Amino acid sequence: MPYAVRQRDVAPAAAPVPPNPAFPRACIIGAGSSGLAAAKALHAAGVPFDCFEQGSVPGGNWVYDNPNGVSACYETLQINTSCPRMAFSDFPMPADYPPYARHDQVAAYFDAYVDHFAFRERITFNTTVVDVSRAGSGWGVVTHGADGELTRHYDAVLVANGHHWDPRWPDPVYPGHFDGEQMHSHDYRSGEQLRDRDVVVVGSGNSALDIASEAGRGARNTVLSQRRGQWILRKFTLGLASDRLALPGWMPWWATRARLRFGALTSGNAARLGLPQPDHAPGESHPVQSEEIRQALRSGAVIPRPGIERLDGSEVVFTDGTRSHADLIVWATGYNVSFPFFDADLLSVEKNNLPLWKRTVHPGLPGLFFIGLLQPVGAVMPLAEAQSRWVAEHLTGRYVPPAASEIHRQMMADHERVRRRFYASPRHTMEVDFDHYLWDLARERRRGATRTRVAAARVAAA
Repeated sequence: MPYAVRQRDVAPAAAPVPPNPAFPRACIIGAGSSGLAAAKALHAAGVPFDCFEQGSVPGGNWVYDNPNGVSACYETLQINTSCPRMAFSDFPMPADYPPYARHDQVAAYFDAYVDHFAFRERITFNTTVVDVSRAGSGWGVVTHGADGELTRHYDAVLVANGHHWDPRWPDPVYPGHFDGEQMHSHDYRSGEQLRDRDVVVVGSGNSALDIASEAGRGARNTVLSQRRGQWILRKFTLGLASDRLALPGWMPWWATRARLRFGALTSGNAARLGLPQPDHAPGESHPVQSEEIRQALRSGAVIPRPGIERLDGSEVVFTDGTRSHADLIVWATGYNVSFPFFDADLLSVEKNNLPLWKRTVHPGLPGLFFIGLLQPVGAVMPLAEAQSRWVAEHLTGRYVPPAASEIHRQMMADHERVRRRFYASPRHTMEVDFDHYLWDLARERRRGATRTRVAAARVAAA
């Protein structure tokens, strides 16, 4: 049954505001979850915009075998935050969804979101953005689609191309050679790729645990190799989704860290099952969740091993001297943050590090905004929604930013705060605390609205 028929709690969509030609014209890159949040916010605010999506459907990473060719979605993928915590504020997920929805349910949710707020015609599908560059005081955007290569001019660009599409392989590569097949987790789709094979899964994130658990059901032999231990949290606590214990956003980081440590305590230390002992406290790394990996380790379906020392033909040699025969290595080693449409002289990212104000604004490039380029302790979608509404306020003149010096000070302070809280890793360069980020951004939006009123009063008094 279609989403719109099942859903009972969604209020009727407000009539869209006609695009106001007096507002700056914007370009949105991508129609995944973050791009859709941006499109809906600009659509509701009357900002004229184009949204370009290289695939033929909305939903991005949550669409299985997405025609855009860059989705990492696999057959057993579920969300790692509960439905209420993931949903947009004005479009809840259906009440009959499970606590952690499947990828197909999430994709249907995003598709229904587009139709409910009536902005599908604002998305140009099967069109790739190939170049974004400065053009006077604005931006030149080159696209390639059904009409060939076209160049358009915009006053603002909202980058929402995602950060889980450019696979990061081990660098430097491990010494030796391997006779079997190697693949990145980005190219994993289903357990059929693992069936009756000797598999080594390398990694300690959510994808690594999911793939190793699936391999434990159908592969001939399964090894999970981790060079660094992680605190693996359960998805449920006392029968409820673990993240339903929300904290007020104004509370300091130690409160969130205490919640994560409680989750680690109640989940149990997976090092007792053979995985490496974490060398950091709970809350000092991005949370990892799994309900299946413990049983797979207990039963022997998945064999834990430390990091890899070298590859040796048909075997993988680990740092403890043990060896495992393998004909498939799955590298679940994360992703690069990359923007192929930017020239390196304009914007470069080193080790996934791109400092931004409130993880949204590039202060050195006016009119350039990033939506969803963050790694929250929680879900991205509500944060992308808040970012998008903030950008809409920028573009419609309802928000005035503070002085450039204050923006730089806040940006550097936030960057340093993250550096202190989490161990050094490319996965932590964009980390934010879900509840605190929403609270802090709402506070800045209120301050900007006050600055707008003050500026207007000064103009009126002049």
